[in-house]
Amino acid sequence: MHRHGYKGSKFHRERDQRNALIKGLADSLVKYESIETTLPKAKAVVPYVEKLITKAKKGDLHNRRMVIQGLQTIESAHKLVDEIAPKLKGRDSGHLRIEKTAPRRGDNAQLARVSFVDDLQSAPVAKAAAKVETPATAEVVTPKPAAKKPAAKPKAAKETK
Repeated sequence: MHRHGYKGSKFHRERDQRNALIKGLADSLVKYESIETTLPKAKAVVPYVEKLITKAKKGDLHNRRMVIQGLQTIESAHKLVDEIAPKLKGRDSGHLRIEKTAPRRGDNAQLARVSFVDDLQSAPVAKAAAKVETPATAEVVTPKPAAKKPAAKPKAAKETK
């Protein structure tokens, strides 16, 4: 039998089971911001979550509903749209990385860690709220520095004919 036209791996599962597996891995990745799974599953979940992040960065109602549809829980979908996506605005793509880890002890399957490239703990969530001026802070006047005298121009040498 030929192998032409068969794209992607099936993980020895039916279509609905495979979709549920990818959806669950994506949900865990958003919830815990890093997961460890087998290398083929990691390679399958990264493009899936990248597309969800792109939708979450747009942030309108339709894309929010698409993200909710793509993840298992509504809480993780709202976390992706409200908390994670604003931190990733500076990057167009490549939000996730795959790092190979040690082989699994039981069956020697290659494990991999999927995590976000940017550090989500240090990045700001949203813009800081504007400060409300109180009358005490509004009255503070800073003194202006004294005006500087213009520097003297050097005298030009007299021209002779």
